[in-house]
Formats: sequence, structure tokens, C-alpha cells
Amino acid sequence: QVQLVESGGGLVQAGNSLRLTCAASGRTISTRAMGWFRQAPGKDREFVATISWSGGSTYYADSVKGRFTISRDNGKQTVVLQMNSLKPEDTAVYYCAAALSAIAPVSPGSYGSWGQGTQVTVSS
Repeated sequence: QVQLVESGGGLVQAGNSLRLTCAASGRTISTRAMGWFRQAPGKDREFVATISWSGGSTYYADSVKGRFTISRDNGKQTVVLQMNSLKPEDTAVYYCAAALSAIAPVSPGSYGSWGQGTQVTVSS
């Protein structure tokens, strides 16, 4: 079993940046794709970004493409979501997840381990 802990959330003004970090412990995540999802109040959890096991392949939701960047360090067992040019509509709880395979899936059902989430609030 892998444990995931997110950090780096907070309150920022629109246009600013935040850097979310997901730290893994327990079983290694080096052979698994990793993803970030988010859930706003009253809405379903939605896909944000995913990265393959090697970091060689990434995929983003259209709503964050060009503003967010996902990266990983398998040696440190961490995954980072760099969020730039934040908008009020980015406000949500952000979750880190470990996929069930090495590919980079977008469906929440393809992920087997989840963190507890970190709150991101963007004020206008």
C-alpha cells in the first residue's frame, strides 16, 4: 500500500502561483503513473493532470493546459503540480493519486491510492 500526502495549498490572489507537492511513502510509486485531481464544492471530482511512470508523458485538462505543469522525482518519491496564472475557478480541494499502471490515465477509476487533499483558494 502506498500512502500519499499533499502539501502546498493555500489562499492566493488571481494571477499568482502555487506549488503543490505529493509525497509518497510505503510502496514505491516509481513504476506507476501519477495524477492530480480536484473537487470544488458541489461538483464531481475532475481530472487535472497526469504523468507516466518515467515522466516522459504528461497530459492535462484543457482548463489548465498552459498554466499548470506536472513533474515527478522518482528518487524522492514526489510529484509536483506547479500552478501558474491561477483563476478563481481553480478553487478546489486538490488530490494526488497513484495509478494502477504505468500509463497516464485520466479516469479516477484508474487510480488505486489517493491522498487526503489540500485546499486551494483563489480570490479575485
